[in-house]
Amino acid sequence: MATKNIFADVLGRVRMATADVLSGSVDQSRVTVEPPRDPSHGDIATNAAMVLAKDAGKNPRELAEAIAEKLRGDALVAKVDVAGPGFINLTLKPAAWIAALRGAVQLAAQYGASDIGGGVAVNVEYVSANPTGPMHVGHGRGAVFGDALANLLACAGFKVTREYYVNDAGAQVDVLARSAYLRYREALGEDIGAIPEGLYPGDYLKPVGAALAAQYKDALTKQPETEWLPVVRAKAIEMMMATVRADLAALDINHEEFFSEKSLTEGSVDKVAETIEWLRARGYVYDGRLPPPKGAPVEDWEDREQTLFRSTAFGDDVDRPLKKSDGSYTYFASDIAYHRSKLERGFRSLIDVWGADHAGYIKRMQAAVAALSDRKAELDVKVIQLVKLLRAGVPVTMSKRAGEFVTLREVVDEVGRDAVRFMMLFRKNDAVLDFDLAKVIEQSRDNPVFYVQYGHARGQSIFRNARAAFPDLPDDVASLVEVAELERLSDPAELALMRQIALYPRVVEAAAAAHEPHRIAFYLFDLASEFHALYTLGNTKPHLRFIIQNERQITVARLVLVQGVVTVLSSGLALLGVEAPNEMR
Repeated sequence: MATKNIFADVLGRVRMATADVLSGSVDQSRVTVEPPRDPSHGDIATNAAMVLAKDAGKNPRELAEAIAEKLRGDALVAKVDVAGPGFINLTLKPAAWIAALRGAVQLAAQYGASDIGGGVAVNVEYVSANPTGPMHVGHGRGAVFGDALANLLACAGFKVTREYYVNDAGAQVDVLARSAYLRYREALGEDIGAIPEGLYPGDYLKPVGAALAAQYKDALTKQPETEWLPVVRAKAIEMMMATVRADLAALDINHEEFFSEKSLTEGSVDKVAETIEWLRARGYVYDGRLPPPKGAPVEDWEDREQTLFRSTAFGDDVDRPLKKSDGSYTYFASDIAYHRSKLERGFRSLIDVWGADHAGYIKRMQAAVAALSDRKAELDVKVIQLVKLLRAGVPVTMSKRAGEFVTLREVVDEVGRDAVRFMMLFRKNDAVLDFDLAKVIEQSRDNPVFYVQYGHARGQSIFRNARAAFPDLPDDVASLVEVAELERLSDPAELALMRQIALYPRVVEAAAAAHEPHRIAFYLFDLASEFHALYTLGNTKPHLRFIIQNERQITVARLVLVQGVVTVLSSGLALLGVEAPNEMR
């Protein structure tokens, strides 16, 4: 028996046993199987009796006992216990874990892949940093999170589009243009003095100024601002976005779509105005006054008649303005039109990755998507908390290039792509992350990225040493699964490692469903820890070593076990966008 997902297999067996007890008369969609929090309770726990007792008109404990009795006759099950008011704990026979290992090795790179997404189109919008300067490490965390989440969803069977929203309209890009114009004059030889407050002071705009000087000579200095501003703005945005793309490429991040905010209003149709009127026709936009805030001040409150979106109809705290007092659109109005474009492109599952400073914006945006889609689309906003950059425990705050912050590219160049990507995911996205530039390049167990990558490299080293001991071993260790006597893997530490390998498909599905790629990073660390522990155990218990010179069959079985570890480490690291090295240097 080769199983791809032992938890799905056991769930099917639990539901079958339950259907026998209840004559198949109850909806079992809420029945789940989970690893118990306390491993001493068994391998897998199910809530079947707890969630079905009421519908079945039975006492949960009595129902659990009846289901347990059915499961005791299952060939895969070694022991069944009923705990508390009706939880069922199962201990599986070693053959179950051997089958899971065999399946992992046979499926190779496809192990862990799932079809739970059913090909549903998902739009993941991430980074979307204003093109006003180089990206900082906070942007990098959101970039890595969004990219890993997109990988994870694709692995789980969703059809994923990776999107970047270019904020190339509004006041901030005019500030960028005026800042670049100063650098243009500087490139022409003018002494511009100190950069005025309110403009961007970083040296990163000097190349923009030099490019403008090379292209236009002094022609722009002879024009009024109304003429040079759009020219300089377009050039500055073009060059800043080229920098953004290069910074992202250094992390191996590439978006399929770059959506321009400016395109919403600069075409034959004003998409923002059209969206507002579309919502008005459905009763979701009206002209009225907002009551004064009762608690803390509301940033966008004004005591005047204004155009408002009825976001309270969809769970928001207050209705939201769509136009400013000067008649221009609010950022929210543009964002509504942008999300409408996602819906028009066929997406009903939307994921936005935002910085922590935008957390207060979530309710109104989810309300807008609900209104635009008649509640048929779902917007999940993942908030990315701050990154505290340290060096050996000491805060790092200044950049040679940006002046005010450390750029993402500086960090990638110093510690490498793998360290940045893994450590950005080795903490839940909504928790502040301490990123220590010294610790992430340490070669120790305290450095998770090293420890996990070393697990993969150690596996490859074991293969090389095995071929030296047994020269006739095939180059493809995975092919040994057909002849390996895996039943010889009976030590508790070997079985524990097999259980960890068997857990991987479920971790992938659960992480994809919850939109939480950090679960993969945590899992890989646990798997590597189990592997390193078994390797170390061989130092004190020679019979547990992976390679035993005079014991070919046990060596072959353990090489298959190592192949299972290598397969999963390689797959999981790929989801995170991290290399799985064959040796550590």
